[in-house]
Amino acid sequence: MLKVTATMGANVPLRDVVTHAQRVEGLGYDTLSVAEAVHDGMLSAMAALGATTRLRVSQGVLVAFARSPMLAAQGAWDLQQYSDGRFQLGLGTQVKGNIIGRFGMPWSAPAQRLTDYVGAVRAAFDTFQNGTPLDFESENYTLNRLQPFFNPGPLECGPPSILMGAVGPLMTKAVGKVGDAIQTHPTNSEPRFLREVTRPRLEEGSKSVGRDVRIELTAGPMIATGADAKEVEAEKQAARESLVFTLSTPAYWPTLEYHGMKHVGEQLRQFTREGKWAEMNDLVTDELLDIFVPQGTYDEIADVLLEQYDDVAERILFPVPSDPKNDAAAREAIAKLQGG
Repeated sequence: MLKVTATMGANVPLRDVVTHAQRVEGLGYDTLSVAEAVHDGMLSAMAALGATTRLRVSQGVLVAFARSPMLAAQGAWDLQQYSDGRFQLGLGTQVKGNIIGRFGMPWSAPAQRLTDYVGAVRAAFDTFQNGTPLDFESENYTLNRLQPFFNPGPLECGPPSILMGAVGPLMTKAVGKVGDAIQTHPTNSEPRFLREVTRPRLEEGSKSVGRDVRIELTAGPMIATGADAKEVEAEKQAARESLVFTLSTPAYWPTLEYHGMKHVGEQLRQFTREGKWAEMNDLVTDELLDIFVPQGTYDEIADVLLEQYDDVAERILFPVPSDPKNDAAAREAIAKLQGG
């Protein structure tokens, strides 16, 4: 049995978030994950929460280093109160070039900084909920001033949980140290890798700070599904094109290395440098697609995903049909994943 998460395209304007969120809730999804890329992740989350009554809304993920921890904590607190406890704060680092050049903010070692950031947010939550004096100090952040006038006060539903994005070993261990949940990248969501690499790293991080918790894991594979074999094949080709470019970046090679296929990433990277775009698709073979992309029609895909992920993940990303004519079939697949 798996909880099921929908995503929302980065380019969805604020006025269209309402329609998308209502459709997602109607399809039976448990959670909607909203991106922060083109639009503000807090505003998108607010629009989605206001348009629904049951759906949990998470961020996949908010750019932490572009905000102070207190601003993230205040915004999250407001959304948790606004939705009666249906909000999850998602935090991630973005890349150095964007933090410095796009946001005009400083960069430092990301795993340690995000660990400190989450600690600061939790300290603010503790002050809001319990009146604990604000006194957090770390290598990257110091929070020690919150007059009563600025304290929003406790929530009956309690603080929101915190999801973190992670790919590499240091960040994955950081989630184990301070996070509640992790959402894995499409290149980092192969079930054996999650079982044998990601889960042990999460546990190592948790044990290193004396936590006894199981981190909620949302697996985020590219899924090729549709009403029939033709639609599945079209989704496979779309996944192939996406992997061609993503796997040309060394940061996304961990699963390739795990399967002894690092050479594919190295070749893709070399081809991008040489401008050999036509040859790149041939490197992402059907064998490689079978590793990264679960496949099957709507009638088949729930069984495929349950077999692969039921023992390692609590949640899974499942694509919202691009064509509403497939909504009924997708709804049945979602219900099957949930144990219905």
